[in-house]
Amino acid sequence: MTVLAHQTDTLTRDALAVLQPGFEGTTAPAWLLRRVGEGLTAVGLFGRNIASPEQLAALTARLRAERDDVLVAIDEEGGDVTRLEVRGGSSFPGNLALGAVDDTGLTRDVARELGRRLAECGVNLNWAPSADVNSNPDNPVIGVRSFGADTHLAARHTAAYVEGLQASGVAACTKHFPGHGDTSVDSHHALPRIDVDLDTLQARELIPFKAAIEAGTKAVMSAHILVPALDPTRPATLSPQILTGLLRKELGYEGLIVTDGMEMNAIAGTYGIERGSVLAIAAGADAICVGGGLADEATVLRLRDALVAAVREGTLPEERLADAAARVRELAAWTLRARPDARPEGSRASGIGLTAARRALAVTGAPRPLSAPYVATLTPVANIAVGDETPWGVAAELASLLPGTEAGAYPEGAPAADILAAAGDRTVVAVVRDAHRHAWMAQALEALVAARPDTVVVEMGLPRAEPRGALHIATHGASRVCGRAAAEVIAGA
Repeated sequence: MTVLAHQTDTLTRDALAVLQPGFEGTTAPAWLLRRVGEGLTAVGLFGRNIASPEQLAALTARLRAERDDVLVAIDEEGGDVTRLEVRGGSSFPGNLALGAVDDTGLTRDVARELGRRLAECGVNLNWAPSADVNSNPDNPVIGVRSFGADTHLAARHTAAYVEGLQASGVAACTKHFPGHGDTSVDSHHALPRIDVDLDTLQARELIPFKAAIEAGTKAVMSAHILVPALDPTRPATLSPQILTGLLRKELGYEGLIVTDGMEMNAIAGTYGIERGSVLAIAAGADAICVGGGLADEATVLRLRDALVAAVREGTLPEERLADAAARVRELAAWTLRARPDARPEGSRASGIGLTAARRALAVTGAPRPLSAPYVATLTPVANIAVGDETPWGVAAELASLLPGTEAGAYPEGAPAADILAAAGDRTVVAVVRDAHRHAWMAQALEALVAARPDTVVVEMGLPRAEPRGALHIATHGASRVCGRAAAEVIAGA
């Protein structure tokens, strides 16, 4: 059903206010500016929208010319998930690396510096950090995005990250409530299910979210996961028991509740984005994230009209929509009041990402001098959250330190013999990502090390497999600075 709503209608403005849509291109399209003028209070940015810091600053300034308190959101976790540096790789290690160092002061400073860079570009809401406890090492979508498998480690670093980010005047959005760590399914593709009891949830999944709330997180993002112990029928994003009963009432959270992307198949494939959005707001969500895949005006109008129709038909209480819109506007007002604290001094600010990446390395074996090696990157299919447009590995960084280094990328099915033939007499540097989850990758490594015992192995995912090779380096993430830190060890720099 389509409802033609007047642009000055309060109900329509509230429906627009709760949307966080995306768009195509590196400049704000006319339709987006028009909708911001009509009440749209938030915009989501993705890698496709960003070419440079200067371009991004101009884009956000144009949005604020229409509305000075507009929320400009981004999915900038640092590490593997970067939008700000989508084409070159992040200047910051991700959560697992920070958890491996386990220095909350460092985590706070990294988050503050990342927040400062976002704020300089006009971004004031970050869909981060991930507070998920990565208790399932086979998790296909969280992994290095988590601070780790230890609940209390995850909790203290989540709190530190929230504090650091918000000290820069950028609102944190802690995700994915009530915890996406114990899943073996990616919610971009299907609906994950967590079959644990309430005691386990309380003792494991919820602890980092409690820490984030205590640290003052301005937003919490819901997960598209089914948790039967909390709600046997609806995923968390659509569950009144989880969003209102647990998050609001039991945990006492008063900030903004944002949904994960509504076009993800866990929701869109079962409920559709219009019905899903209505159910999410009714359940207690305040903002609808959409735009990773659906990034056009038609999507905004479909969701706006679905919310308006639901209120007029009596399936969504008008006061619930008004309350959601008020929370969005309250956060928008906070961003105008927020003033960043002093940035870290000099080189600590500019180089803190590389400093953290170096500290996160776990090195097994003794480095030895190398001439120009051959870097073989075994490349799994990237999950949607990470994307395949962001480069990773050590080849480029190693080539800058050891001129003459050569490299090749090898997908599933490529035999180790191909790598050995390409390497010739050069030392092989085998770069992997989550070798424990990919049997083909483990087999290739085994063959390489058997044929060439001097092989160097760099694990840039979750380091669960036993170290192998003459030198094994676990980076705890695949960001650019993680690759640089590993390259320095290999090159003896």
